[in-house]
Amino acid sequence: MPLKELAERRNLLHSRSDAQTILKHALDDLAIGQVALVSSFGAESVVLLHMVAQINPETPVIFIDTEMLFDETLTYQREVAETLGLTNVRVISPDRGTLMEKDIDGLLHRTDPDACCDLRKTQPLENALKEFGGWITGRKRIQGGQRVNLPFFEKEEGSARIKINPLANWSLQQIAAYMNEHKLPKHPLVDHGFKSLGCAPCTTKVADGEDPRAGRWRGKEKTECGIHFVDGQVIRPEKAA
Repeated sequence: MPLKELAERRNLLHSRSDAQTILKHALDDLAIGQVALVSSFGAESVVLLHMVAQINPETPVIFIDTEMLFDETLTYQREVAETLGLTNVRVISPDRGTLMEKDIDGLLHRTDPDACCDLRKTQPLENALKEFGGWITGRKRIQGGQRVNLPFFEKEEGSARIKINPLANWSLQQIAAYMNEHKLPKHPLVDHGFKSLGCAPCTTKVADGEDPRAGRWRGKEKTECGIHFVDGQVIRPEKAA
């Protein structure tokens, strides 16, 4: 079955399903194949991590260590994985030789942030996903731009994979309620004004009333790290108003 048709059929099947049902099906869907959760272990990541741990703690979880993350994120990643009992967390990093060739001084993010993200995130993730037929993301419609009409299942353009977005229709209130209900640990930087977390050099605090992603690449046109790409090209949704 063509992957676009497969995604459409799964969306029809799960038009009224909750996130847990979507996840359970996706992780056991023979038509999709093996599925991994890709997680930044950021501000809202613990919700999906907890859901996956409840369904199958051996699910592959891919975490990209760009080597420019906050120390707090690295600590949080280890603590959350242990707390939830996730046994197959795969920490991936950019290729050392390529880093030495293209970003030996670690300043590429200043001159060409798209190239930096491609080097430190997109390329490592593409390599890590080669064995999978699908991957789970934490994207949501409330994040605006091209995500406004985000489906639960979609064919990833330029690849033979399905992307699964179980929290596509979730609100910030639902995220907070789920974390409170299950007493899940917050990323330590959230209480210090960081509402969306990426690499330390490209992430700033967010003021009250600002969009949660306003602190990502502040002052630049860039709004996406590049792991959601079309034919290798970075997708640039508008930031939510």
